[in-house]
Amino acid sequence: MKSKAHGYLFALAATTIFSFQDAVSKHLGDHYPPIFITMIRYWAFGAFCILLAARKPGGLRAAAHTTRPVLQIMRGVLLATEIMIVITAFAHAGLAHSTAVLCATPLVVTLLSIPMLGEHVGWRRWSAIVAGLIGVLLILKPDASGFLDPWLLLPVVCCFMYAIYLIATRLVSRTDSPATSFFYIGVAGAVTATLVGPFFWTSLEGWDKAWMALLCVTGMTGHYLVIRAYELLDASAAQPISYLGLVYASLFGVLL
Repeated sequence: MKSKAHGYLFALAATTIFSFQDAVSKHLGDHYPPIFITMIRYWAFGAFCILLAARKPGGLRAAAHTTRPVLQIMRGVLLATEIMIVITAFAHAGLAHSTAVLCATPLVVTLLSIPMLGEHVGWRRWSAIVAGLIGVLLILKPDASGFLDPWLLLPVVCCFMYAIYLIATRLVSRTDSPATSFFYIGVAGAVTATLVGPFFWTSLEGWDKAWMALLCVTGMTGHYLVIRAYELLDASAAQPISYLGLVYASLFGVLL
């Protein structure tokens, strides 16, 4: 029970951090190419992952050792690509509307966790997820024009991409340590972003350098907390907490 409680705390902290990070991403995405933002963020993230791995017992060799290398690399590539797309969605579809669509992720994760992870999902968990999804729609009161916006197809794509990433994270956590999973999303993501990012290079101006630094820090912290949460919880158990992200998105969208 204690480890489960810690898992929920990790999930709650990750949701809080990611929501603030989304607001920063929207601000930067309004002024700079999303691919450029993702590349800078992953350069810092990848360097941090390598440094952290080098300081642990066994060094980089131990951190890179995995029984599922293809799945680990796929996670890193998938997450980096999803981040590029979601920053674009925040800039064009809006933070609150994009987050509302992304709030369907728990439902997708729960559906996928049954065939892919073999998890049992009871009626209480299904009720919490469905009630949360209905609550999202009631809060936003979307009209036809809002959901006919083609830009909202981007968060729909991100919803499925992030759900697959979370399922993959749960799968690798069964055999690999959090340090190994953290190492691969940083390094594989940095390589992916670097393949395309230089073509969109732009100089940061003024306070945007500080915002970018903050984005890098929150990215490192948030993803590590997700990995810890999925080490202690079933994928479907952690998902209802993510609905809190809509509350944060609405607040940040209005206030900031």
